[in-house]
Amino acid sequence: MTVPTSRIRIAAAPISWGVCEVPGWGRVLDAGTVLGEMAELGVRATELGPPGYLPRDPAELRELLGGYRLDLVGGFLAVVLHENADAALAEAEESSALFAACGADVLVLAAATGLDGYDDRPKLSDAEWATLIETSGEISEIAAKHGLRTVLHPHVGTHAETEQEVERFLADSALPLCLDTGHLLIGGTDPVALAKRYPDRVGHLHLKDVRGALAEDVRDGKLPYAEAVGKGLYVPLGDGDVDIEAMVRFVHEAGYDGWYVLEQDTALSEHDSEDLPKRDVARSLAHLGGIVSRLPAAR
Repeated sequence: MTVPTSRIRIAAAPISWGVCEVPGWGRVLDAGTVLGEMAELGVRATELGPPGYLPRDPAELRELLGGYRLDLVGGFLAVVLHENADAALAEAEESSALFAACGADVLVLAAATGLDGYDDRPKLSDAEWATLIETSGEISEIAAKHGLRTVLHPHVGTHAETEQEVERFLADSALPLCLDTGHLLIGGTDPVALAKRYPDRVGHLHLKDVRGALAEDVRDGKLPYAEAVGKGLYVPLGDGDVDIEAMVRFVHEAGYDGWYVLEQDTALSEHDSEDLPKRDVARSLAHLGGIVSRLPAAR
């Protein structure tokens, strides 16, 4: 497969192979399988995945990724930002040092609730929200000392999920966002409209496609998030209800030169074929390749 890396920078993430930090999420494929299939598909960079899946020793991680000719984009850091800031800052320091030592350039931050999974969200007080904003800013400063950019990832089951919360974060913080097309839509935000309102706040891009009906059930509390993923909430690019082409076209024409990360949350059951993730990612790559072939030259 030919990936159009001459025009945009495409990366992948282990979650597309079902590798997730949530206990009981599903069957976890070994790292050799996941990284090997990324390489076979022509992907040349990856996000790190959940803590403990890939080595945390920089030399070991560089050697492992180098064996598959993969670069490291950065990684997802879901930490509690609204209380116990010292713990969040310590995790940010450790992750930033690792990412930087392996040539990464972005820390993808999420405002975790402190609970397992992404189904419950205790409401924050104004004081807790202020702490969240302050802590995220301090994490950004830590990452910057390591040469990394920090982006805030609006994410289902975190304290930045709904359109109101995303808008509030943008008003209260200077951090750019990771525009995750799937999580934004599930949270009630049109990702393309958000990008058009705040083109200068697009710091990173996770490309997902979702089934709108299932997304609505999650948004309305009718279906737990993890159960929805198991029912096929996420689908290969082009098979769902996100206007992926409009998003890619807009950010490209606006001058975005960051990563386009294929990141389809997948939960593998014991009955799923082991090659299902590879087939789905291949379909997403083919769809994205078609979009890229129709893009105008960057400004």
